[in-house]
Amino acid sequence: QVHLMESGGGLVQPGGSLTLSCSASGSISGINTMGWDRQGLGKTREESELVARINNFGDAAYGNSMRGRFTISRGDAKTVYLRMTNLQPDDTAVYYCKYNNNWGRGTQVTVSS
Repeated sequence: QVHLMESGGGLVQPGGSLTLSCSASGSISGINTMGWDRQGLGKTREESELVARINNFGDAAYGNSMRGRFTISRGDAKTVYLRMTNLQPDDTAVYYCKYNNNWGRGTQVTVSS
């Protein structure tokens, strides 16, 4: 079993920045993919969209609306960071950390003036 601890969400004004962090513990594999999905307002978690993911070789992928604004990086085999810049109200969502197919509890990001 994998436990995920997320941090870094909060309220930010349009155009602002936030960095999310996630640390995994438990049954950690040396080969894994970590990343973030987000659940927007009025959507279910099953309707969550890909934000970004990165494997332990450093190969990264991003959702379409995140490219150029968000950057995902790995600290080590157990940590992942998401740097979000130029945030807009449409980025308001619950952001879930993922380790392979495991989900964290989510952290709220709200973009509002």
